[in-house]
Amino acid sequence: MLAKHEPKGLYFEDYEIGKEYVTQNRTVTESDVARFASLSGDFNPLHTDDEFGKTTIFGTRIAHGALGLIISQGLLHLMNFGDGTVVRTSDMTVKYPAPLRIGATVRAILIPDEKLPGPEDGTGIVKQTVLLVNQDDAVVMESHQTVIVRTRA
Repeated sequence: MLAKHEPKGLYFEDYEIGKEYVTQNRTVTESDVARFASLSGDFNPLHTDDEFGKTTIFGTRIAHGALGLIISQGLLHLMNFGDGTVVRTSDMTVKYPAPLRIGATVRAILIPDEKLPGPEDGTGIVKQTVLLVNQDDAVVMESHQTVIVRTRA
């Protein structure tokens, strides 16, 4: 018989408004960019062509912005924030205020902004900001998300 999955994530009641939940660090590699280009089909020369990258305002190739979003979600997953407790993400906006450079070491920061009653029994709404910050403390990705989360009741 299979063991029942026991949620490890934060329940609605566990989120503290304004608290910064900070993940471990992760370095963005050349392999990450190549695999993301292959998976997404986005072979824009800004990400894949060294010579083209030299001609841009960045002076080099940069990683895909969407890769930064995905990395932030993966880093948060490693902390088990949503393991068995997040029902769904219902809304998300994303901004990229600075380039995500290949070789950058990044961390994600989750900040709950607001908690509201949920759309279904046993759920709550958490409006949160997720930042991806590089080794120089520059924000390379900012996301505002509305997440439906299970309550303990």
